[in-house]
Amino acid sequence: MDGSKRVFNRLGPSQQQHGDNNNKQPKVCYHWRAGRCNRFPCPFFHRELSAPPHQQQPHGNNGMSSSSSEQPHGFSDDNNRGGSGLRRNPNFNNTWGRTAGGGGAVVRKTEKVCNYWVKGNCTYGNTCRYLHSWTTGDCFTLLTQLEGDQKVVTGIAFPSGSDKLYSGSTDKTVRVWDCQSGQCAGVVNFDGEVGCMLSEGPWIFVGITNLVKAWNTQTGTDLSLNGPVGQVYALVVGNDMLLAGTEDGILAWKYNGSTNNFDPITALTGHTHHVVSLVVGANRLYSGSMDNSIRVWNLETLLCLQILTDHTSVVMSVLCWDQFLLSCSLDKTIKVWAANESGNLEVTYTHQEERGLLALCGMHDAEAKPVLLCSCNDNTIRVYDLPSFSERGKIFSKEGVRRIEIGPAGLFFTGDESGQVRVWKWSTESSSSTS
Repeated sequence: MDGSKRVFNRLGPSQQQHGDNNNKQPKVCYHWRAGRCNRFPCPFFHRELSAPPHQQQPHGNNGMSSSSSEQPHGFSDDNNRGGSGLRRNPNFNNTWGRTAGGGGAVVRKTEKVCNYWVKGNCTYGNTCRYLHSWTTGDCFTLLTQLEGDQKVVTGIAFPSGSDKLYSGSTDKTVRVWDCQSGQCAGVVNFDGEVGCMLSEGPWIFVGITNLVKAWNTQTGTDLSLNGPVGQVYALVVGNDMLLAGTEDGILAWKYNGSTNNFDPITALTGHTHHVVSLVVGANRLYSGSMDNSIRVWNLETLLCLQILTDHTSVVMSVLCWDQFLLSCSLDKTIKVWAANESGNLEVTYTHQEERGLLALCGMHDAEAKPVLLCSCNDNTIRVYDLPSFSERGKIFSKEGVRRIEIGPAGLFFTGDESGQVRVWKWSTESSSSTS
């Protein structure tokens, strides 16, 4: 009976009992207005009220109170319109932005994922002010999440022609994922942390502490490349060489077909701190370091041609696009470099972010337009059109994304510091829905 009374009070008394309650001012639920009421039944109104009773006029001159059956589809003041036929609603400012159906509210979303939604127990539903989605924008779709890595995902590899995806982690493992089922098909354990991974043709290279492992997924060849001192942070292939960024500089190997092995060539020295990012473009090697610099190397002579010192913190990622070099840093900037008349690189544009940047990845969307994915250390990936840097959307993650890898047929993969690997696909509907 008490529950029925609460529902009764929430819905309001009938017209016959209205006279008995003239002294009681009905109340709108404060929590409903804020978009977070989870009481059921709630003793207060989940809708805005019309003008107070003393401001309303009777619908006729016969002194009779109107019943709901007399004007089933009418507004409360339909018979008392004057002038423009509109009346000022005293609750005007409160009614905008709210939906009529279901008593809900249209809430301006804060760009933060709801922690309760992540755990599966948010009770606010569509009225929650936080996001119930891992993305903003409609340009990509989350296909699946791969759970298994226990620590930071530092490498993702998808060999050409393979039906397996590989993820490496600082938990000293590489996990093999079946692309059909999404299940873990195997785990390879190492003595050291995995710092990076690279897929080149049928080969998978894994950078670990003091070693680079090389697997051929077609022949089953398993090689160990000695030489690195400390952690291997970055791997890249250029001019028929394998190059590794380590704690102690850059090492180079060349494949020897007669011995079916990789022979060490030389070490590229000059950086004064760990080399954490590498990219090859236009017969040049670009290396980003914890010494805040980028070095430009000639891939033929392996000599340093230029040192770029415009960043003020660790250069986390370098990327070649068209005739430009892009770099990101913990100094919260993305810098775009272009060659001047003398052939040296100089900054032609600087994009500022609010937080430090962890990784860059360039790819083409479903319409073959160039886009840039930028991982920030606020657990988001910003997606920008190039060259305009106009934002296309955001991807949210549990923790910072350290690796973004391109896959076939519009797929891409992300790996974060919580150990989660996600598979994404570019949407073909985003442009049509916005045109």
